[in-house]
Amino acid sequence: MKKPCHCAQHSHQKQELASLTTRLRREDRKITGPRAAILEILRQHSHPLTTKEIFAELPKGECDLVTIYRAMQLLEKLGMVKRFDFGDGAARFELVEEGDDGHHHHLICTQCAQVVEIEECFPPEIERRIAQQNGYRAVTHRLEFFGVCPDCQRLK
Repeated sequence: MKKPCHCAQHSHQKQELASLTTRLRREDRKITGPRAAILEILRQHSHPLTTKEIFAELPKGECDLVTIYRAMQLLEKLGMVKRFDFGDGAARFELVEEGDDGHHHHLICTQCAQVVEIEECFPPEIERRIAQQNGYRAVTHRLEFFGVCPDCQRLK
C-alpha cells in the first residue's frame, strides 16, 4: 500500500510566466530575454533539465551556455529552481513553487535518462528517529531511484 507523501505537490508547470517574472522583479532582478526564455522552458517541463537541454530548446542565438549557467545560479539562489544531481556529473534544474522547498524524489532510467517524479516519501518519523539516534538536528534527505524504464526493457 502506498504511503502518503509529506513532500510538496509539484504543480510547477502550471506556474504562469507572469508570476515567475514577478518573483524576479521583487528581488530587484531584470527580466532579460534569456531569463524569460529559460523560465518558459522550465515551466513547460515536469522534470529537471540540464543546462545543455535548456540551451538546446532555446531559439538559435537567444543566448549562450554561460548566460544559462549564470541564470541558473541566480534562480537557484533566489529559490526559484532546485538543483538535482543524478550522479552523472550533470546538474539538473526544476522550477519550485513560491514557498515550496522542492523536496521530492525521482526514478531515473540508467539507459535513456528518462525521469519520473516519485510522489511517495519517507514518513517524517524516520528522519526524527535517525536524527535522535545520532544526535543530529535539522535532518533531511535526498533520494533518487535508478532502474531501466519499460521502453528500454523492450529494446533488449
